[in-house]
This record gives sequence, C-alpha cells and structure tokens, in this order.
Amino acid sequence: MIALGYTMIYGIIRLINFAHGDLFMFGAYISCFLGNYLMAHNFRYPFIIVLIFSMVVTALLGMAIEKIAYKPLRFKPRLAALITALGVSLFLENFFALSPQNVPFPLNKIVFGPKYILFPALIAEKTYNIGGIAINNIKILIVIITIVLMIALQYIVKKTMIGKAMRAVAFNKDACLMMGINIDKIISITFGIGISLAAASGTLFALTYGQLQSPYLGIWPGLKAFIAAVLGGIGNIPGAMLGSYLMGVSETFATSINS
Repeated sequence: MIALGYTMIYGIIRLINFAHGDLFMFGAYISCFLGNYLMAHNFRYPFIIVLIFSMVVTALLGMAIEKIAYKPLRFKPRLAALITALGVSLFLENFFALSPQNVPFPLNKIVFGPKYILFPALIAEKTYNIGGIAINNIKILIVIITIVLMIALQYIVKKTMIGKAMRAVAFNKDACLMMGINIDKIISITFGIGISLAAASGTLFALTYGQLQSPYLGIWPGLKAFIAAVLGGIGNIPGAMLGSYLMGVSETFATSINS
C-alpha cells in the first residue's frame, strides 16, 4: 500500500515523495497511541476506529507538508522538489525521535522518543492450516484490505469527478488552469489520499509485528515501496500492487534459499 501511495502521487503530480516512508511511521505511531487508549477503555471494534483515524490524521499531516514544503516549488526544477522531499524525510525522522523530556511544551506531546513501544493486540490472532501452509488471520486481513483499497483507489481515479480532475492535472496543468480547475485543491486531495494509504500500511505493519522499534522504522519499508512502484511502472496503480507482490515473493524466496 505504501507503493500505491508513491505511484499515485507521482502519477498525478510527478513528485517522488521520499517522506512517504516517514508518514508510514507516523501512521503506525498514531495507531499505537490510539489503540492503547481504546483497549484501556474497552471500545468496540478498536481496529476499525484506529485504521480510519490513522488514515485521516496522517492525510492531514501530508496535506500540510505539501502546502508548506512542496507547493512553493511546484513550478521549479524537479531536482528542487526532490531535495526538499529528502529534507522533509530527515526532519520527520529526527523530530519524532526526540525524547519528550528534551522538548519544550507543547511539542513534547507529539514526539515519540527513540525507544521501541509495544503495539496493542487490536485483533485476536488465529492461525489456519491451509494445504500444509500455516497462515494467520492478520495476514489474510492485510491482503483483503490492500485489495479493497486498491479497487477503491482505481474507482476514485477512473470514475469520479475528482479522479478526472487528477488525471487532467497530470496531463496538462496549464490547460486545467484555463478550464477553471483548482489545481491546488486537486493536488492537496491527491496528497491526502496517497498519504492515507501509507498510514493504513503503518497500522497493518504495527498490527503484524506487535511493536514499533523507533521513528526510523519507515526508512526500509519506504525504500522497498519505491522499488516496488518502479518495478510495476511508477504512476500505474495496479502495477504498483503487482510490483509489491513480486518483491515480497522474491524476498521470501531468497530468504528461504539462504536459510
């Protein structure tokens, strides 16, 4: 799903957002804090609440980053936006890794600290044996959610007015301006949708592994997602998903050979 967000943002506005992995991390941490609160207060359906909340909050952060960091460089050379994306990535990693006791109020309420934390068990884990292969319900859930979100994303891009505007902006920004399309609004929505997919990935990642190592945990998944998006043809939504599964199968196969 991180690859889906990568490819969507690049496909619409031709920007490789290297901070994508760090927003994946932010979504995972937000999910963890909210999940602990919901479990402590015995809320029903905590996973659904956590997933939606994480996607919305992280999307808002992504839209704010787009307005502050990327919008001023929209008509500048692409290298400027690329360098800015790397800078945003480094800032997010190091800011959220600060220890709360070393940060003044109110910023100490939004930093995570460098230590790992446990993720709450929002879903009771069960293992099924299918044809001699053991697979748990969380991994099945991840596949289902990924497919549903990919279909929803395809529908938004291909069948809705917002999606048509996104494709128009990707094709010719100047013509869109002459037709009265609000380019800033369309780009913000694109960013929001793409980043929300990264947040969903972060939530599912944390649910799978049961802990968050540090605010630097988004670096490696973000890099893998970028490679997967390129493998599938960056800008191609189904291709990004295919590239992700190809990478996953290749990685598992290589690991099994080495072991």
